Amino acid sequence: MESVEIRGEYIKLDSLLKFAGVTETGGIAKEIIVHGAVKVNGEVCQMRGKKIRDGDLVEIEGVGEIRVKAARTEDR
Repeated sequence: MESVEIRGEYIKLDSLLKFAGVTETGGIAKEIIVHGAVKVNGEVCQMRGKKIRDGDLVEIEGVGEIRVKAARTEDR
């Protein structure tokens, strides 16, 4: 499982996949999401704009898992 630290309150699902290096472009991320290959907290999510927040677990079929962590306040 990989951990990704975000600086804001949330990151959109398609942006997370790109930021974490799962996909090279947002278009590829969109395709993966639309085809149902991504779960957020155990449920299939087909909304590319889904807000992913601190503590959320994103599972990508055939790739692995990403745990999202918010940056500590003093690091922002």
